[in-house]
Amino acid sequence: MNSLSPLITLLAGYLLGSFPSGYLAGRWLMGVDIRQQGSGSTGATNVLRVVGKGPALVVFLLDVGKGAAAVLLAKALLYQAGQTPWTDSGVVAAGLAALAGHIWPIWLGWKGGKAVATGLGMLLGLTWSVGLACFGIFLAVLSASRIVSLSSTVAAISLPLLMLGWFASNGMGLRWPYLALALLTSALVIWRHRSNLERLLAGTEPKLGQPKS
Repeated sequence: MNSLSPLITLLAGYLLGSFPSGYLAGRWLMGVDIRQQGSGSTGATNVLRVVGKGPALVVFLLDVGKGAAAVLLAKALLYQAGQTPWTDSGVVAAGLAALAGHIWPIWLGWKGGKAVATGLGMLLGLTWSVGLACFGIFLAVLSASRIVSLSSTVAAISLPLLMLGWFASNGMGLRWPYLALALLTSALVIWRHRSNLERLLAGTEPKLGQPKS
């Protein structure tokens, strides 16, 4: 492993995460700054609200893809000499850099999205079974409630437990960097949804398909 590889993966993770797919969808298709529309987020949910279903799906897939790409690139560069706690930490750091890039993109004045789709992609690249389980929980809650923020929050809360279950089911020892990633990702997603949680408690959070009041 090249001594510069950890730095390269960090930078690549941030730049991948900061690719402004939602902003570009709003600008190219509607001529608007999506950060000034709806919830102000550049994520797929706000794109759905402001631009439409097709663009929202494309943005969702791109955001998932950039999270997965950041982790898979880090794995390719850092696991060449084998998996160790240090290389695990490097992969995790690259994933967190992608989340940071999505939330605080340098191109958009540090104002981006809420990192749900990018976080899903990061998980799929890291441990695909945990990523799919987390997405399944999101879909189940969304089907019952039709509230994206609630579904995202419940999935985020479930993530550390799913990661622990993955360790147990595979009979492996605890990989602390992976668990730390799960905890930090959960905290980031919940923190980014704090205004949504306030509206949920007040009963004013819109359901899927309803305009944001």
